[in-house]
Amino acid sequence: MKIFFSDEITIIIIMEKILIISITLFLLIGSAKKSYAQNQEKWIAPESSKEINNPVSVKKRSSSAKNGAKLFKKFCIVCHGEQGIGDGPGGKALDPKPANLTSEPVQKQIDGEIFWKISNGRNAMIKWNPIIAEEDRWNLVNYIRTLNQ
Repeated sequence: MKIFFSDEITIIIIMEKILIISITLFLLIGSAKKSYAQNQEKWIAPESSKEINNPVSVKKRSSSAKNGAKLFKKFCIVCHGEQGIGDGPGGKALDPKPANLTSEPVQKQIDGEIFWKISNGRNAMIKWNPIIAEEDRWNLVNYIRTLNQ
């Protein structure tokens, strides 16, 4: 009987260790998934994009934005939605979701960062560089600037 009792304690100790290891792994995996998801949500353009200057003069940005609005309706509205908040029908199934272009994190970006993102795309967002002319991508940047007004 003593041997059985000893074996029983050994089994309980092993089960406790397995449980502790399992919980630890579960927490680590959950933390890693959360960290990965947060990194997926944050889209940071390279530092060099901050040096890309908007070639449209301040005086002409209003008319540039009007042209950008037309382009937005043609190319962007399906994912970013009519108001640019990321609620377009084409964006519903995307992960990560399309950016809310009216949000502070987007609006705080330098024009060159937004231009770089439009040009290069990421994940489901198309690389617009070969499709939309450079001038028109700047028109989009200037339109995006009007979305928070």
